Amino acid sequence: MTPLVLLPGMMCDARLFAPQVAAFSGRRTIVCAPISEHAGIAEIAADTLRNAPEMFALAGLSMGGIVAMEILRQAPERVERIALMDTNPLAEAEEVKARRFPQMVSVREGGLAKVMRDEMKPNYLSDGPNRDEVLALCMDMALDLGPHVFLNQSRALMDRRDQTDTLRNARIPALVLCGRDDTLCPVSRHELMADCLGNATLEIIDSAGHLPVLESPEKTNGALARWLEA
Repeated sequence: MTPLVLLPGMMCDARLFAPQVAAFSGRRTIVCAPISEHAGIAEIAADTLRNAPEMFALAGLSMGGIVAMEILRQAPERVERIALMDTNPLAEAEEVKARRFPQMVSVREGGLAKVMRDEMKPNYLSDGPNRDEVLALCMDMALDLGPHVFLNQSRALMDRRDQTDTLRNARIPALVLCGRDDTLCPVSRHELMADCLGNATLEIIDSAGHLPVLESPEKTNGALARWLEA
């Protein structure tokens, strides 16, 4: 059975995918790849490819989805299928870049917890029953990764390329999934990705925001299972 490579979002680690690992690890090899060691999307993708199985299914969320698209650009022959979740195929907009600079200054001065608490975490989730638990996990992951990773990942996101042509060239089975209440990567971005891809299924998860893998794991796992078996 084809291994599954999972790529987490910014300031997240393998804990982001705990419900997916629990659901799928009994039937296939799962690799949760870190995306924290480089300050460029292309370098993160190349490093992931060096350590990945020869052929694999690839699923990424948010920044992990951005890295997944770059992996598909660099080595399309190695990706059997791709799932892009709560992510964005476009280069970073100038107004978003401008917002990153003061965040990076604050983090350099010791303000990682404040930036995560005041500027990033409130944008993540819908008002579901496990919101507080998921937010606490997000804070734990961010503080464990630390300021250096925040700065690396911020630089990588600022300098990323547009990947719409990469998607247009792909014909592999694809899942495009997002929470309906995702304000960071709205539904319209996912409709664009699904339109670009030649063989895509679009799944929108109700009552979920930017992290449906944790907010609505049963529905997300169902969509992933259908994609893996397509």
